[in-house]
Amino acid sequence: MRKYHHIKINLPGGIVPAGDLHAWMEAAERCGVDQVQFGNRQQLYCRADSASEKEFRKELDQLGVVYEVNKDEYANILTSYVAEDVFQNANWLSEGVYKDILGLFDYRPQLKLNLVDANQSFIPFFTGNINFISSPVNNYWYLYIRFPKTTVIYCWKGLIYSDDIPRITSLLEGFIINNKSLTDGDALYEMVHSKEQFIMQPVSAELSIPKFALPYYEGFNRYGEKTWLGIYRRDECFPVSFLKDIASLCLKTKVGQLYITPWKSLIVKGIAQNDRTAWEYVLNTYRINVHHAANELNWQIEDLSEEGLNLKRYIIRQFDKDDVRTHGLSFAVKTKPKSGLFGLFGGVVIAKQNNTSRNKSAAMNRYDIMYTKDFNPNSREYILFRSGVQKEELGAYLISLCKYFYDLTTEADKILHSVYRQEVVQNPVAKASVNVPVVYQCKHCFTVYDEQYGDSINDIAPGIPFGQLPDTYQCPVCESEKSEFQAMRGEGIKV
Repeated sequence: MRKYHHIKINLPGGIVPAGDLHAWMEAAERCGVDQVQFGNRQQLYCRADSASEKEFRKELDQLGVVYEVNKDEYANILTSYVAEDVFQNANWLSEGVYKDILGLFDYRPQLKLNLVDANQSFIPFFTGNINFISSPVNNYWYLYIRFPKTTVIYCWKGLIYSDDIPRITSLLEGFIINNKSLTDGDALYEMVHSKEQFIMQPVSAELSIPKFALPYYEGFNRYGEKTWLGIYRRDECFPVSFLKDIASLCLKTKVGQLYITPWKSLIVKGIAQNDRTAWEYVLNTYRINVHHAANELNWQIEDLSEEGLNLKRYIIRQFDKDDVRTHGLSFAVKTKPKSGLFGLFGGVVIAKQNNTSRNKSAAMNRYDIMYTKDFNPNSREYILFRSGVQKEELGAYLISLCKYFYDLTTEADKILHSVYRQEVVQNPVAKASVNVPVVYQCKHCFTVYDEQYGDSINDIAPGIPFGQLPDTYQCPVCESEKSEFQAMRGEGIKV
């Protein structure tokens, strides 16, 4: 079987100079690399087989490119720079401010770092471990710490100055990485400020972020006297030759840089009106479609996950068949056993269970459906909607959940959290007799233990009640202790 390697290039802020992209794609072509993918954190992935991987790495080394092969040790710095001008205009947060901050990083962060404008809804706010969000005070930022593998979020007791962001991030990383059990924000605050003093402004007003509404980010769009172009690919793959040609066109038409979004799409800003014909020509040459349905664009899939993409396609076909409205919602798909939910951005999460019996066939995979509080994708509070759903049933349950979302938005006085029970119970008198199964959920990574399926990773056979598990039992995903699980009913209500 042919072995492939994934070469990851971090693009701080999602910004890639056109000249750099052109040089990288030329090198990729020479080495037989023909496809490129983008990541949820605005990074670039190239897939190369064993024969071409070494040659491609030599080419990148000669170009002075920093990269990782089959690793993700250094997280890319995610920013909302791509959204400026095209989706909103910030009060003080400009291109220069972003670039000044990024330019001060003389090291590669390991923890996930987000730099986000508080006035937009295109870029996630809290998918980082260290999250800076613009404040009303010029050049000062709110700071929110999300401790790794937890839902614990701590608001810093002061606004951080733009120029101090790299230094305080370095200190935060050091203390968090070296104290893996640390979840006390006040203790972390004391550690950092005992080490170094920073000029801060008081937090005079609570952070206020806009209601989530994903803008349509595809096709040609006017802003001012210019045009921006958004390009989304259904399979998340961009041909190397196509990227080389658009980078070349950028250089010819004086478009200095391109932008990667957390939705794994590409945005080109600053296209002059008289150059639009040339851009149309390149799109036509490669048969690039820029008119996809909106219900395809509001999904986040784990990076390099063909299984997740196939599941997305399957669900969207169900949505299309039933003409389901999804405006105002975002969806995330988790299929990898060791990845967490926290890096994904979705108000509705479909998570594959990885604790089914080894004797079950692939067709019997089960999924948990969760939604965040108020369906806000920036929330880290997850409500279990349904556990152990077969693939064939996902569409029906998700359509039911979409209907519930619109019930909430149109009938705010009728908030019903036991969604699944309300959908299936026809006779109100019989409601009390419905037997909703109890499952146990890890408080840190939300992995579910359901005795119906057991836990194959820990060699727990189906049918073993949670209470009979040994005290040494650990979560198969984050290795939390048995005492860190809590009982939940099927619709997400604590027992």
